Amino acid sequence: MSKKSKKTGLQGVGIAPNILLKHVENTAPFLFAGEIETSLPKREYLAKLQFYKKNLKALKNIDLAEYFHICLCAHWTTAGTFVPTDVDNQIRESLWKHGTIQKYIDRMARLTIDSWTWDYSPVTNRKSYNRLNDEVMSTHEGTWLSVAIGAYCALVKNKKKELSEEMAAVILAEIKKEEQILLQLRDDRDHINFLRAAPLMAHNFGDLNRVMDQWQMDENDPFHKRIYKLGHRLNENYDKILAYTGSVNKEFSSKENHRHMSMRQPKCLRRSNDFLIPVGPFMDKWGEDLGKSSKLELHEKAEIVGAFYEGYKRQDQAFGYIRAFKSLVDSLEGGLSSLEQYLPFDVFAEIKKSKFMELSLISKEEFEQDYRERLEKFTCPVTNLRF
Repeated sequence: MSKKSKKTGLQGVGIAPNILLKHVENTAPFLFAGEIETSLPKREYLAKLQFYKKNLKALKNIDLAEYFHICLCAHWTTAGTFVPTDVDNQIRESLWKHGTIQKYIDRMARLTIDSWTWDYSPVTNRKSYNRLNDEVMSTHEGTWLSVAIGAYCALVKNKKKELSEEMAAVILAEIKKEEQILLQLRDDRDHINFLRAAPLMAHNFGDLNRVMDQWQMDENDPFHKRIYKLGHRLNENYDKILAYTGSVNKEFSSKENHRHMSMRQPKCLRRSNDFLIPVGPFMDKWGEDLGKSSKLELHEKAEIVGAFYEGYKRQDQAFGYIRAFKSLVDSLEGGLSSLEQYLPFDVFAEIKKSKFMELSLISKEEFEQDYRERLEKFTCPVTNLRF
């Protein structure tokens, strides 16, 4: 074990917390620049990272539960950024199997339950809402579900019956919340926001499935049957909307919402939480915000445009990059030409004569209307439902 890990007094916990804080600072420097108000309710997890960043010596005295807490804080803060912290397996599994887990499992479970209600609104732009009660769904719920089901499995393994039942109840509450959001969007005939919500749900239940497999949950367990593969197949406990939404994501959105590797290159995008990437393909507003932002220099906007084009070439059905590109250049005086001096000559020339450029000429209204019409016509092969 490295000397840096030994300083914490913990063994077998993976990345040292001081290094983890550096990773957070690398991808979310805005947290430590005072851009986010961390004193508001349910934002204590952000304040905790700020505290430790200023008091690194305090990390020497943490126990397993506090280390777990720091990992949760770090991952919640960065899950909506371009480079999330790599502690997934620790918070989902390895820390729950630590040699000293019996001593800390109750606290870790309580932290997991509490984290369900943390306010992540300042650290992600991938969100959908139920207009009736302002309940929110994001990819953060997938992060939470993946930790919660790991906690549930650990609690069952360690014979913590009451806590495991409480954890299961909150998992079911989250699933119900997402079901209600989707039903409300469908009732509202809100095609575009439903299409935004579909990849969020697919991501969240996909995370849940992966960790259930990771823990090798018993397929005959009634709880397993109640929550497994909800976006893939019908389940008597839920409305058909869940399986329908999974099919909608596969048909319309799955190629849009990947890891966005090309967008990791322009590090200027990490400067502000204003720049966090939204759900594709409806990225027009994001591109406009980037184009109008006074926090970005013109040469940085050119770098972002280059990344949009690179992302499109990697994934030629990722239309969100095209939408963001169009809005960004339309917001600039002089349009794309204003960026010519900052882009390599061959890249600029290639963009101008590309399919990417041709598709960008489609208006926002035309683009969204096409999606509305296609969604109306789509019949789910699993449920036979239509929007």
